[in-house]
Amino acid sequence: MTGPAWIIIPTYNEAANLELLLRGVRAAAPEARILVVDDASPDGTGVMADAIAARDEAVEVLHRPGKAGLGVAYVNGFAHALRGGAGYVVEMDADLSHDPRDLPRLLERAAAGVDLVLGSRYVAGGGVEDWDLLRRVISRGGCRYARTMLGVGVRDLTGGFKCFRAETLRAIDFETVRSEGYAFQVELTYRALARGLRVEEVPITFRDRSAGESKMSARIALEAIWLVPALRLTRRRDGLPEAPGSGEPGTLPIPEA
Repeated sequence: MTGPAWIIIPTYNEAANLELLLRGVRAAAPEARILVVDDASPDGTGVMADAIAARDEAVEVLHRPGKAGLGVAYVNGFAHALRGGAGYVVEMDADLSHDPRDLPRLLERAAAGVDLVLGSRYVAGGGVEDWDLLRRVISRGGCRYARTMLGVGVRDLTGGFKCFRAETLRAIDFETVRSEGYAFQVELTYRALARGLRVEEVPITFRDRSAGESKMSARIALEAIWLVPALRLTRRRDGLPEAPGSGEPGTLPIPEA
């Protein structure tokens, strides 16, 4: 029997957004469990999360001693969810950029057998709001760079709204991922593709945060630039097959035996 969905939400100084986000997640996915992974936020996000968890048994909080990065937060959260019997694991941002009302569509496709479901800004029906031209160009250019270097058909490789089947996380050996930010998102998806798993994109609208500060930095962006070609080299070294391309952008079927 498949276990419940777990929604993993890393936080650092997200007190202005947390309560509204958790209320939205509970409404959109009432059967899911929620894990807030807080990095000792100075603004009291962790304390707020504890208070919410005390009155809502579907919410748990994983406290970490300090700011250690988004990638490690997700790895810790994934491991916690799998130990808790998760059947599906969702990652999403804490800043309300990802609309909780999209959760049922991601979970539905995973329940239908898709190994990794991506909330995508760059397939038909998807998009972004409240971004200036420069940020749009950088985001699309980054995705195009990663797609070209890796030779895959997924349109939105850098997005962070994803639903994994539990067996998918185990298959991609998620605990060995050490990258952050954009690179972390690219690496997770690429590992799934390189192992021949089925990856599918569903359209979402990404909205820029209205409260709090972005955690993106030049270091995280630069990491993605060098990591992308390194992924292909590592795959060849480890003897993994070439990640398949896609005849239909954003969808990679499970190869026939």
